[in-house]
Amino acid sequence: MNGVPHIAELQAPPSWRAADFISDLHLHADDPATFEAWRRYMLGTPAQAVFILGDLFDVWVGDDAAGEAGFDADCAAVLRSAAARAAVFFMHGNRDFLVGDGFLRSCGATLLPDPTVLGFAGVRWLLTHGDALCLSDTEYMRFRGQVRAPAWQSEFLAKPLAQRRTLARGLRQQSEDRKRSAVEYPDVDSTAAAAWLEAADAQVLIHGHTHRPADHELHGRRRIVLSDWDARSEPPRLQVLRLTPDGARRVALC
Repeated sequence: MNGVPHIAELQAPPSWRAADFISDLHLHADDPATFEAWRRYMLGTPAQAVFILGDLFDVWVGDDAAGEAGFDADCAAVLRSAAARAAVFFMHGNRDFLVGDGFLRSCGATLLPDPTVLGFAGVRWLLTHGDALCLSDTEYMRFRGQVRAPAWQSEFLAKPLAQRRTLARGLRQQSEDRKRSAVEYPDVDSTAAAAWLEAADAQVLIHGHTHRPADHELHGRRRIVLSDWDARSEPPRLQVLRLTPDGARRVALC
């Protein structure tokens, strides 16, 4: 179907009784409260699988950053411990698209293509970060095309780690300035989302990115938007979407 990317397939094993979905945690060293909430969740969830659908990290400048003591290494240690007790899947977001397959394998996690259909409890669930469906955000779509190009990524990763961190701080500041300007971010294009669901023969689309948690009807199908995380907000936003054979429900961790 025109405009629909290749859709990967993943079938849940019969042993899975619950699968969790989170996205848009935007973990960074200046927010230890959200990191600690995530750490407690990852090491305590009763689910047999955890799907991280993008933007786990506020920024990721390369896998070599986790080789030095510090915040990135602490995050890697959490992933490694969590993967020892449950299946952990990671999908790239618009902030952490440079997370490498080798790094994830070293943590015991699996890189999940975007999009992927998950077969679980007799239902086909279409998983995506969501940014590729925000078609009216033309400025971002141009940026996405640039930074997802292998040549751009190779050039960026060839720079010294300190320089990459400096560039990342600048990009993060630009993002924060845009948030404070009260810019209305475009939502997912419903026509494109419906086309993806049809091509995937899936009943439900699960995604993050927009920070607008809600359930939507979509031409006889459903679209479930994950919540972002922020332990410092009032009230805290710490929510998981949990799938069981009975369906999907949102679980607040606070």
